[in-house]
Amino acid sequence: MTVESPQNFFWDDVVKQAQLENKQAENQPFFSMAPMEAVTDTVFRRVIAQAGGPDVYYTEFTNASSMVHPQAKFSVQGRLAVAENEKQPVAQIWGSRPEEIAGAAKVLATMGYQAVDINMGCPDTTVIKNGAGSDLIRHQELAKEIISAAKKSGLAVSVKTRLGFYQAEEFREWLPIILRQQVAVLTIHLRSRKEMSKAPAHEEYIDEILAMRDAIAPQTLIQINGDIKTRQSGMQLVKNHPGIDGIMIGRGIFENPYAFEVKPKQHTLEESIALLKLQLDLFDDVNANIAPKHFEALKRYFKIYLRGFAHASALRQLLMETHATEEVRDILDRELAKVYAKVAADEHIYRDNGVASADVAAANQLKLARETKKYN
Repeated sequence: MTVESPQNFFWDDVVKQAQLENKQAENQPFFSMAPMEAVTDTVFRRVIAQAGGPDVYYTEFTNASSMVHPQAKFSVQGRLAVAENEKQPVAQIWGSRPEEIAGAAKVLATMGYQAVDINMGCPDTTVIKNGAGSDLIRHQELAKEIISAAKKSGLAVSVKTRLGFYQAEEFREWLPIILRQQVAVLTIHLRSRKEMSKAPAHEEYIDEILAMRDAIAPQTLIQINGDIKTRQSGMQLVKNHPGIDGIMIGRGIFENPYAFEVKPKQHTLEESIALLKLQLDLFDDVNANIAPKHFEALKRYFKIYLRGFAHASALRQLLMETHATEEVRDILDRELAKVYAKVAADEHIYRDNGVASADVAAANQLKLARETKKYN
C-alpha cells in the first residue's frame, strides 16, 4: 500500500493488479520495465506487451527543461507519446530546476499521465554537468525541492536513484532523505554512480534498505533494479528478501524479450521474427503520425530477436546494412526461407531465449569479472 493520498491511486492499482493476476504466488511483487534512453518509447513498450509484458511501464527519460520551453517542447513529443490501446506508462523526467520540474509535471497531467518518476540516478556525464540525475545525490536539499515541486501537479511522484555517488555505502545517508519526502515508490539501482555497471549489484544491502523504509516511510513502495534479467530471478530475489514491493528489469530485455513471462516457455524463431515485424510496423506508424523516428536507432533491436539459432549472426549483419524499414522487410522476405533451410540442414533445434540468455549471461559474467579486477 502506498502513501495514502489521492495521487497514489495509480500505484495502488498496479499493486492490486499484480496480485490479482498472480494469485498463486506468495509475496507477489509488481514488475516493471526500466526507463531506457532511446528504447522504451511507445513502439518498444507495445512490442514487449505482445511478448508478455510487465505490470507497469516507463517512458524514456525526458528533459523537464525541454517540456516547458515554448520551442523545445515539440522535440520531446515522441518520448511521451502513448498509443490509444497501450497501458498508461509512468513518465520519467529529469532536471535540476524545481520550477521546470513543477511545470513539466503539470504538462504531464494534461496529457493523461497519472504518475511521474524523477530521475536521480542517471550516471551520464552530460546529465551530471547539468546538475541532474545522480548528481542530485550530492545536492540533497535540491533533491527535496524537486520532489516537492513535482507533487504540486497532483500526480503520484516516485524517484529512481542509486545507492550513492562515489560509494555504495552512501545509501545510509542518502535514501532516508528521499524516504522522508513520502514518495509513492522509491526505485533503487543497487550500485553507486562511480560503479556504473562495472560492479555486481549490491544485493547485500537490500534488507537494510527495507528496514530503513519500514522505520521512516512504511507506506513507500521499494522497487529494486540491477542485474535482474527475468521474472524468475526477480521472484527469487523477493524470496530471499521479503518486503520488496517491485522488481525492475532493464538491460535483461535485450537478452530476452520474453523476460516478463510468468511461465517461461520455448519460443520459436517465427515468434521472434513476428516481434521484429511488429516493431517495424509500429515504427512506421509512429514515424508517420506522431513524431519523426531515426531509423538507425532500430538497429540496436535486431540482436534481441535474431539470436539463439544457427546463422543468426549472418542475418543480423545483412540487416545492419539497411537504411529503411522496407529494406529490412525485403531482406527478411528474401533470406528467411534460406535461414530456415539452413537450420533444418544443420538439424539445429531453435534454442529458447532462456538458453540464449544464459550463454550471454555467462559471457557477461566473465567480462564483468575482468572489469572488476581491473577496476579494483
